[in-house]
Amino acid sequence: MKIALLFPGQGSQYVGMGRELYDNSPAAKAIIDAIPQELKTIIFEGPEETLKITKYTQPAIFTVSMAAYEALKEALNSANIKLEIIASAGHSLGEYSALCAAGFFDFKTGLDLVSARGQYIQQASEANPGTMAAILGLENNIVEDICKTASAVGVCEAVNFNSPGQIVIAGTNEAVAKAMELATQAKATKVVPLSVSGPFHSSLMNPAADMMKERLATAELSVPEFGVVTNCDATMTKDASVIKDKLVSQIKSSVKWEQSIKTLADSGAELFIEIGPGRVLSGLMRRIDKTKKVINIEDKASLEKAVQELGVI
Repeated sequence: MKIALLFPGQGSQYVGMGRELYDNSPAAKAIIDAIPQELKTIIFEGPEETLKITKYTQPAIFTVSMAAYEALKEALNSANIKLEIIASAGHSLGEYSALCAAGFFDFKTGLDLVSARGQYIQQASEANPGTMAAILGLENNIVEDICKTASAVGVCEAVNFNSPGQIVIAGTNEAVAKAMELATQAKATKVVPLSVSGPFHSSLMNPAADMMKERLATAELSVPEFGVVTNCDATMTKDASVIKDKLVSQIKSSVKWEQSIKTLADSGAELFIEIGPGRVLSGLMRRIDKTKKVINIEDKASLEKAVQELGVI
């Protein structure tokens, strides 16, 4: 069975994530022991307010996701199970986990890049304050028209196309508030302000993208084992030479997640494995394509269940 790996992004974090894997998997322990002690303490003990700060959240989720991936590989090896992984994808920050899993770069390089990304995005958010909101139940073109109208009072853009009828917008506080008002008038099923520290994936993140471009210039990338479907264009690539530009674009452009899942399915993926904290992507998957099976790995129980299921495929 052809398998695609999915990795979560910011918002999936919780205090104590990865602890069971750390205590039960030598491979996961090795990953988490490789990070600074301060970050390790924040992951396991919090407080939640600190874990939610972007410069900590991003390397924390990346670390736990890669620890879960290494724990899965370790468990599969012990059970003598081989998987046919054809590709991976990650939501926003999760794209770095997807690239690392594919072999574009090693964990240390990935952690350095993600840590820099988190700092740059936090700086850009402080320099260009803004917010985000989820709009449910409206077509893409209607949400885009609403953003265009709201842009009269500030930046407002559709930034996450997560699943049919679930779109996230970002921009200045005033413009997003206006767009939420317009979406409600347009009979959106639900309009939800998001508890975030900045207007992620909007053009207000341009300064972070510029800094990331400079940081990526010195990063060494390798030929991967399998392809990655990238957020900014929902296309599959195994070409390391184009990844840096895509990672720069990703910071300031919309996440085409619904289309990315369709690209994976069109490439032959029959089973999807969400690896890392939370089950956000598993939930989105059920809205995008109910015919595809998705399993999640984030702790001891889910890992054991996954290995059992993968052993009989």
